[in-house]
Amino acid sequence: MNQVYISDRIFSKEDFVVNPLEMGAYENCTFSNCNLSGADLTQFTFVECEFKDCNLSLAKLLKTAFQGVAFRDCKMLGLRFDECNEFALDFRFENCSLNHSSFYHRKMKNTRFKNTQLQEVDFVEADLTGSVFENCDLTRTIFERTILEKADFRTSYNYSLDPEANRIKKAKFSLTGLPGLLSKYNIEIG
Repeated sequence: MNQVYISDRIFSKEDFVVNPLEMGAYENCTFSNCNLSGADLTQFTFVECEFKDCNLSLAKLLKTAFQGVAFRDCKMLGLRFDECNEFALDFRFENCSLNHSSFYHRKMKNTRFKNTQLQEVDFVEADLTGSVFENCDLTRTIFERTILEKADFRTSYNYSLDPEANRIKKAKFSLTGLPGLLSKYNIEIG
């Protein structure tokens, strides 16, 4: 199948469920107020692109490449980032809803999550070294055998992670987040 190469384009208020996005590589493109809900983005490549106010919920991301991609104010429920192309995987999220998504076994060093809903997200065996979770809701998010060295959780909340089951050397936590580190011990902190 032939793939297109598109650069420096702005896609605004497009419904890619009705008119699917052409398979290919997109570089330095902006997607604004677009509907990609359930879209098949298998083997697409996005380089230095920005998604603003888009719905990408349940999009198929098999071997999809994200390199230097920013997501802002996006609805991104149930995404399988664990199926993405691992090569140079690099993205950041601001004011997004990523609930029920999976980053299982992804290498995502220095990823920034800002004001983002991360409820029931799977970070099992992910490498989040140096990542920042700024003001994020981590309710029922799973961290297991996860590399969280130098990660910053100081302003995030509702997390529960086992320091013995994850690598957390030099990670940053606030005093108010202490119960989330000790929850497995079923003790009361007051």
